[in-house]
Amino acid sequence: MIQVEIDPHSGFCGGVIRAISTAEQSLSEGGRLYSLGAIVHNEEELARLEARGLVTIDREDLRAMDGPVSGQTVLIRAHGEPPQVYGRVRELGLRLIDCTCPVVLRLQSDIREAHARLAASGGQIVIFGKIGHPEVLGLVGQVDGGVTVVENPGQLQEKIASGAIRTDRDIELFSQTTMSPEGYGKVRELLEGQMGAGARLSVHDTICRQVASRQRELAEFAREHDVVVFVAGRESSNGKVLCELCRRANVRTYHIGSAAALRREWFRPDDRVGVCGATSTPKWLLEEVAAAIKNLQ
Repeated sequence: MIQVEIDPHSGFCGGVIRAISTAEQSLSEGGRLYSLGAIVHNEEELARLEARGLVTIDREDLRAMDGPVSGQTVLIRAHGEPPQVYGRVRELGLRLIDCTCPVVLRLQSDIREAHARLAASGGQIVIFGKIGHPEVLGLVGQVDGGVTVVENPGQLQEKIASGAIRTDRDIELFSQTTMSPEGYGKVRELLEGQMGAGARLSVHDTICRQVASRQRELAEFAREHDVVVFVAGRESSNGKVLCELCRRANVRTYHIGSAAALRREWFRPDDRVGVCGATSTPKWLLEEVAAAIKNLQ
């Protein structure tokens, strides 16, 4: 008989829990609530919230609004936004609910302070993160230039070779909060080996501690089971990182968005199946998938 266990550490991180609970409270009070970008990168959870009245918009929608707009509320999700967005919200007269994760807020402040330190010496900020990711766009937007984003060591090497990153000048290195600690370590090592004489490299520990500890726990969880069913939305950056981590620990890892994607042929009668997910995966969805696996028997 197939045994199914849900990873006790999977599910929403603290920042996402805060954003969703705040949105639910606002929706219960009535009126329209706009979320600037997807409040969570999980299609199933988004559909649940949109059924309650949440409307997802993007920055283009915000720019296109005619102001002032009275009686409407916009929510800034856990990823955060650059200062220009706050200015546009004030200009429109929208009510603002700011759910930027405290970890991200600290990182935004650190970026601004580093930029001020480096201004006189001509140094630059390097961010290890996903190019175009909402959190990264918010970080880059904190300052006026002097920031370069790299996704991996290979890309870092290319930017050093092209001169886009100057290793003969001071560099301050940061990471997007949800990136892999292992990947950040590799970027750090490569940069340390390339720094010129007299140039200083300052490395900041900016990966969320909850995310970092989850990676260690999840690898062990994957090794303890015969099959791993990883549940996450298609757009979840954190989900892609964690699913690949599971796959390295257990080749029989399957990535799905909902119970409808399960396949009977993935499982053997005596398998121990582990169900886990990203920081954007709701507990209710993990439970739904676990129940569906049991019903395959």
